[in-house]
Amino acid sequence: MLPKQQIRCYASHAVAAAKRRLNVPIDFAKTPLLHHKRETLSNTPGLPHNCETSRLNLFQAVNSGLRTALNESNRVLCFGEDVAFGGVFRCTSGLQEEFGPQRVFNTPITEQGIVGAAIGAAAEGMKPVVEIQFADYVFPAFDQIVNEAAKFRYREGTTGANVGGLVIRMPCGGVGHGALYHTQSPESLFCHVPGFRVVVPRSPSQAKGLLLSAILESKDPVIFMEPKILYRAAVEEVPEDLYTLPLSKAEVVKPGKDLTIISYGRPLYTCAAAIEAAEKERPGLNVELIDLRTIYPWDRPTILESVARTGRAIVVHESMVNYGVGAEISATIQEHNFLKLHAPVKRIAGWTTHTGLAWEKYIFPDVAQFVTGVYDAIMESIEY
Repeated sequence: MLPKQQIRCYASHAVAAAKRRLNVPIDFAKTPLLHHKRETLSNTPGLPHNCETSRLNLFQAVNSGLRTALNESNRVLCFGEDVAFGGVFRCTSGLQEEFGPQRVFNTPITEQGIVGAAIGAAAEGMKPVVEIQFADYVFPAFDQIVNEAAKFRYREGTTGANVGGLVIRMPCGGVGHGALYHTQSPESLFCHVPGFRVVVPRSPSQAKGLLLSAILESKDPVIFMEPKILYRAAVEEVPEDLYTLPLSKAEVVKPGKDLTIISYGRPLYTCAAAIEAAEKERPGLNVELIDLRTIYPWDRPTILESVARTGRAIVVHESMVNYGVGAEISATIQEHNFLKLHAPVKRIAGWTTHTGLAWEKYIFPDVAQFVTGVYDAIMESIEY
């Protein structure tokens, strides 16, 4: 046993736990990751700030993006299970009434059929935006995604044909009570196959801009994964105008000099809370936080430049740690920045297990938690 003075008392240890409470609910009304006022929009690259805004949550922002795209081009279609009624999370509410059943319509319960029809429509020049009710339900369509849509342009050779404009939307991630079939984040499975872009927005304003870019500008088909716990939790000012945000471009949401944390989607809020606690605990500590936004193809230059400067890196995501996005990013950092590292690259991610209902809150990363605590990871990396 280590002498008392050598024991590291991080948040997961009893001594520290008695002095502080770190695993408190995220206060979405105060988090700096959201634009609570229109004036702060200018702080985020790509967001228009000289226009009218509306205070929207994430599902409303997705709805606004879809409505804007449908208005912009008559080639845009929206379909999927219950889409005409608004969908499970109300992301398509009111669209059929406004644009008619030829452009917004329900389908049978057939994920393979939904994606297959979308591929055919995209091949003929349409821009189909299809909804899979939960990311957990996408697996029947995996053959269409991997063997047809992802390979379409490769198979066509020099004909120039592609299925750019195809967007497959799906709610992903845990909500605390989703259990085995409503909590999955299968993004790494799609990242293994070239041909798709895989996008995960962190906020309403990001969701609208990235979705419009995926629909109206991308030459590649897009998997658009929406963290469903944010649908109603994340609320901010969102520009009413049409605007797009670049795909495959990460955003430095908080500059820093001592450590780089790379994440995307819902865990960014956990990272921000952990950074706030760590910087309060260690005056002078300055941590950089990067939102990957597009996780494939991902923005290597931004990540590698940051880590070369800070010398330390932590990758955080909700999906399982095994063979995940964090593994790819960590390996790339080690390959290119090995001699500039002051500590091993750390991965904080979901446990390698299916999500049992009783244990769901313990499986995903939190501010302070055994194995998956971001605060502890920061302290361990800084003190290495």
